[in-house]
Amino acid sequence: MTRLWKVVTYLLVALFFAVVLTPAVDLLQYRMKMRRGIATLLVCLVAFVSLAGLSYAFARPLIDQGQKFADNLPELIDDAKNGEGTLGEYIDKYDLDKKYEENRATIEKQLGTAGGRGISVISSVFSGLVAAITIFVLTVLFLLGGPDLSEAIVKVLPEQHRDRIRRVSVDAARSISGYMFGNVVISIIAGISAYLFLRIAGVPYPEVLALWVAFADLIPLVGATLGAIPAIAVAFLHSTPAGIATIAFFIIYQQFENNVLQVTVMSRTVNVNPLGVMISVLIGVEVFGLLGALLAIPVAGMIQVVAKDVWNERETRLSSEN
Repeated sequence: MTRLWKVVTYLLVALFFAVVLTPAVDLLQYRMKMRRGIATLLVCLVAFVSLAGLSYAFARPLIDQGQKFADNLPELIDDAKNGEGTLGEYIDKYDLDKKYEENRATIEKQLGTAGGRGISVISSVFSGLVAAITIFVLTVLFLLGGPDLSEAIVKVLPEQHRDRIRRVSVDAARSISGYMFGNVVISIIAGISAYLFLRIAGVPYPEVLALWVAFADLIPLVGATLGAIPAIAVAFLHSTPAGIATIAFFIIYQQFENNVLQVTVMSRTVNVNPLGVMISVLIGVEVFGLLGALLAIPVAGMIQVVAKDVWNERETRLSSEN
């Protein structure tokens, strides 16, 4: 059952991405007169290059700083042994050398099991890579065969309802695309706001931290918190006042995003009632966890589109009868 649910998850995520990318593919196919295969290839390449570019912009500074840290590590160790430098001050202040000696056996035991954990991490990374490739291939297949599959499904339905189903399907697809657009807009605002604050506060690596905030903010509900943790940690390493100010900034910003920005943008782009936005997210998280949070708002948008169409059809029928 667990493996079957994993397959269903892949299909749902791939379908979600396919619906988001379909407007761009349709634009190239019908407006630019491209073949659907070429249009799909171009859109997927642009999406892949954009994702790779953002990943590089995020990872490159970390690699550079990691190399710099590795180069300076011997000097840092010597300073720490002599009680000099920032690390040495922390060791003297908190008696870390004594605590290490007291827990030396436990630490060495934990280090001894690190190899097995490393294998587990590698296995998880490999599984994640396989999942990403699988979702990418499914997304491409959905994009290529989407029109034919949709038309085949519509032909199964009674002829008198086909135009109505097509119209509702288009509105529902726009609802999902609007959700993704709104989510990206909110994440960009979060990243820019974090960058400006961190730059003003003098916190090191504001570009990397702000980019992480923007990435994490794409995750519903918990994304803002995940994005704030590294920024707060780096700010405290810089100085205690900067750390406290960073905590205050993220608390205030998260309240603004959750209660004003999230509700306002999502209610406009997905055209879902603000109360419906909050209820849909809560239900999605409770039932399906993180995947439910990802799909909750677009599903709520689709439900609202269908409910609105049913209501309009009912009103039209009652008016004609009267």
